[in-house]
Amino acid sequence: MSTFFTHGLSVLVLLGSGIVSGVFFAVAVSVIPMAMDLPVDRYVEVHKLLGRNYDPMMPIIVISSILGDLVLAVLVDRAWIRVLFTLSAVLLLGVSVVSRACNVPINRQVALVDAGTIPAGWQDPRPLWRGWHHLRTVMALLGLALNAIAVAWVAV
Repeated sequence: MSTFFTHGLSVLVLLGSGIVSGVFFAVAVSVIPMAMDLPVDRYVEVHKLLGRNYDPMMPIIVISSILGDLVLAVLVDRAWIRVLFTLSAVLLLGVSVVSRACNVPINRQVALVDAGTIPAGWQDPRPLWRGWHHLRTVMALLGLALNAIAVAWVAV
C-alpha cells in the first residue's frame, strides 16, 4: 500500500479514536456529575434526551476506528508499531463490548421508565452506568494514546 494511504488512514484512525475519547471524557466530567445530582424523575427525563442522538454515530466511529487500526497493523512495516495499532484496536473493541453489553442495556431500561411515575423500589442505575462508562472512557483514552504514538512514528 502507498505511504499516502497509510498516512491518510492513520489520520482517520487518530480522528476517530480522538472523537470517541473526547465524547466519553466530556460525559465523564460533565454529564455524569450533573446526572448524579438530579432527582430520579429528572434524571430519567434528561437521560432520554441525552442519549437519543448517539446511536448510530458512536458505534460507527468506534467500529471504523477498530477496522482502521487493524488495517494499519497489517500495513506498517515496524513490528512494534503493529503492536500499538493492534492494542488500540483491542481497547476500542473493549469500548464497544462494554457499551453494547453494559451501558446500552441500562439505557434501554431507563427508556422504559415513565419519568412522571417512577415505580416503587426502582433500582437507580446511575452508579452502575457511571462505573461502566468510566471503564470504557479509560479504554478509549488508552486507545487514543497508543494511536497517537503509532501515528507519530509512522510519520517518521
